[in-house]
Amino acid sequence: MPGDGTQPHTEPEQGNRGPGSEQPVWSFRGVRLGPAEFTTAMVHLFRAEISRANFWRQRLDTTTNWAVVITVAVITVSFSEAGAHHGAIALSTVLMALFLYIEARRYRYYELWSYRVRLMETDFFAAMLVPPYHPDPDWSETLAEALLQPRFSVSIWEALGRRLRRNYMWIFLILALAWMARVWLQPTVAESWSEFVDRAALGSIPGELMIAVGVVFYIALTVVGLLTMRLRAATGEVLPRYAETRDLRQLEGAGPTGLLGAWFRPHRRRQQLMAFIVTNRAEPVSGAIIEEMSRGVTAMEGRGMYSQEGRCVLMCAITVTEVAQIKALVIREDPAAFVIVTPVREVLGGGFLPLEDQPAR
Repeated sequence: MPGDGTQPHTEPEQGNRGPGSEQPVWSFRGVRLGPAEFTTAMVHLFRAEISRANFWRQRLDTTTNWAVVITVAVITVSFSEAGAHHGAIALSTVLMALFLYIEARRYRYYELWSYRVRLMETDFFAAMLVPPYHPDPDWSETLAEALLQPRFSVSIWEALGRRLRRNYMWIFLILALAWMARVWLQPTVAESWSEFVDRAALGSIPGELMIAVGVVFYIALTVVGLLTMRLRAATGEVLPRYAETRDLRQLEGAGPTGLLGAWFRPHRRRQQLMAFIVTNRAEPVSGAIIEEMSRGVTAMEGRGMYSQEGRCVLMCAITVTEVAQIKALVIREDPAAFVIVTPVREVLGGGFLPLEDQPAR
């Protein structure tokens, strides 16, 4: 932190204390939770997130069931004695594309809850069983940010690619084969390519255009499926917490076990902010921030140009999960204070990114 050498923020997660500690894990406005109460609250949160993830998983299965049932029904009717026109299969293909998009949207919502579940499984519960028997340093703040500012962890393209490769590629393949078989075999076997093209016509739409549209559509599906294979932001899949590597260049910054970080962790940096507090009660406000938030505070002299009166301006770097707390502290110590919270590009130093590890630019 820049400024007056106040206490840096080095351990924002009070839950990292060892078993048997008499210190409260969490306290707010006189309410204190010990380790047992904190663990109980985490268990209830875990159960709630599991329930929401299961609900959205069921919605995914419902969309897939619709697609399978409609595909079977359309193919059965098309190949019956009084079979429907092959256009029914083409229409069903368009309908499957709509179902794929709906399922991709549902998959993104499913990822909201499953990400939190995986985070608690690997960084809280599993950490209880593995030495040194405490969560990762930033797990609770990562979870808090996911609760306060939920964001889709996967893009719509990754969701489309995953659902396409897992389920819909087989449905589309069956529909394509069924359409070709229906056009080629009924009412009689086509004896030439030109006859096949003529049969492929749908009303006033010529057969050449129908075939061309089908080829372009399936090429587009193949491209989406292939280009999204390397996108690995999804957490609902069964993926390992750590990925082993034999590339020594990738081991820089790896833990003592020689393993890389979590696959499912978001790669974006947690949002960092700067709070400017204009106050006449600098000592009580800064003291509360240092004592209760363990954040360093820098004091600067200022002057109100309208009133021409001297003011103290406090500067404090915080993360997005600490905005509500610093506002509450300022209101408690000086209700007349003026507070500005603004995003910053980068914060280096105590409690944030190590200054010495940053490359020169």
